[in-house]
Amino acid sequence: MAKFLSRDINLMGFQISHSNKQKLKPFYDDPDSMLPDVEAYASWLLKHPSALNSFDCIMKEAKGKKVVVFLDYDGTLSPIVEDPDKAFMSTEMRAALREVAKQFPTSIISGRSRDKVKEFVQLNNVCYAGSHGLDIMQPPKSRDKKGNEGAFQPAKLFLPAIQEISMELEHKIRETQGSKIEDNMFCISVHYRQVPPQDQGNLKEKVKSVVENRPEFRLTEGKMVIEVRPSIEWNKGDALNYLLHTFGFSNADDVLSLYIGDDQTDEDAFKVIAGKREGFPIVVSSIPKETKAWYSLRDPSEVLAFLLRLAKWNKSQASFLQLDYI
Repeated sequence: MAKFLSRDINLMGFQISHSNKQKLKPFYDDPDSMLPDVEAYASWLLKHPSALNSFDCIMKEAKGKKVVVFLDYDGTLSPIVEDPDKAFMSTEMRAALREVAKQFPTSIISGRSRDKVKEFVQLNNVCYAGSHGLDIMQPPKSRDKKGNEGAFQPAKLFLPAIQEISMELEHKIRETQGSKIEDNMFCISVHYRQVPPQDQGNLKEKVKSVVENRPEFRLTEGKMVIEVRPSIEWNKGDALNYLLHTFGFSNADDVLSLYIGDDQTDEDAFKVIAGKREGFPIVVSSIPKETKAWYSLRDPSEVLAFLLRLAKWNKSQASFLQLDYI
């Protein structure tokens, strides 16, 4: 773990990013609301083939290796919905995820708070990482003798300031119709999916004004959401590496990671896997988009189909080995 915790110290042991001094990227409308361009999507699929259609090719690389599964939550295991408090996963998805987690180390890395994701998923054999990897539950084998979960929280010292920002945001945007603040512990999400289009620009400026004089925080964007996050060099890619380490796979050369996600923040994890060339980054998208992922799935229904095939594949491998042994 030394490589995770020995970075140059500017604040609480982490390098501060000064990205909030740059111009904030424009916030675009929810890409899911765009009309699909069939021809463009077909062309995009040539570069990012369907992980379902390429399943046998992907799993051919997994033979003899330890498969580790990583997933985002919103837009991956559950659909994107109007009310973020109602982003429930289906019973079928939960059953498939449970089966996969029985067979492979499985983690969910979400922008939501860790407790919120666990409340949605309701499975005890999954490792949860919230706040884009800033709040990571210890895997079972890493817990103390009493089974206490514990957590790795590299931004813990930011909590008082985060709470202060949350209260300031509540005051600033309380009169903006349709806005919703979600406290994700180490990041604050301001949802504007239900804000009238004519008010969205003003809302974004209000959020920006809260952060612009706080160099230790930065703004990021998602699907109809603005997020306030600590400006430390830690992202979902770092969380993935940390989890591989706690699983005991950091120096293993026989590990194959599968990461499935739809969000821009998942690109950091895609980059890590692509750089190591020890796994497959899979993006969830129904429209063409810039991504470091090698394969794609159209929507959560295809994620479900992929997870079902993954569980079935592992069982067939086990059966084959048993027959071969006999």
